[in-house]
Amino acid sequence: MISKLQAVLHSKCPKCRTGNMYSGSAYGLSRQKMYEFCPNCGFKFEIEPGYFYAAMYVSYAFSVAEVLTLALATAFITHSESPWLYIAVLFIAIVIFAPFNYRYSRLVLLHYLSPKVSFDPKLYGEGKNSADLKG
Repeated sequence: MISKLQAVLHSKCPKCRTGNMYSGSAYGLSRQKMYEFCPNCGFKFEIEPGYFYAAMYVSYAFSVAEVLTLALATAFITHSESPWLYIAVLFIAIVIFAPFNYRYSRLVLLHYLSPKVSFDPKLYGEGKNSADLKG
C-alpha cells in the first residue's frame, strides 16, 4: 500500500492513491495538465466550484519558504549587500519553482488540508492504472 506522502510525491489521487492527478511531469516540454476526474476511481478533484483558489495560499507558503531560504543562503554565501543580486536570485527561483508550486500546492491541499477527502483502501490498486505503481 502506498503512503500519503508517496501519493503526494507521485501525484496520485487522494481517494484511491492509484490514479494520476496530472498528465505529464511538472518540468518538461509539454504543459502539465490536471485531470478533472481520477482515471482510476472517478473521483472529481475540484470538489466544489473554485476549490483550488485555496491552493494559492499553500503555494504562497511554499514561495515564502523558498524565497526566505534562498535569500538567507545568498546572504551567507556571498555576503553581498547589493539588492540587485537578491532580486535576480529570487526572481529566477520564483520562475523555476512555479511549476512545482502549482502542482504540489493542489496535491497538499487535497491530501492534507481537505477534511472532505479521505483515502478509501477498497479503491487502492483497482482499475486500469494499478500497474503504474508496480512497474
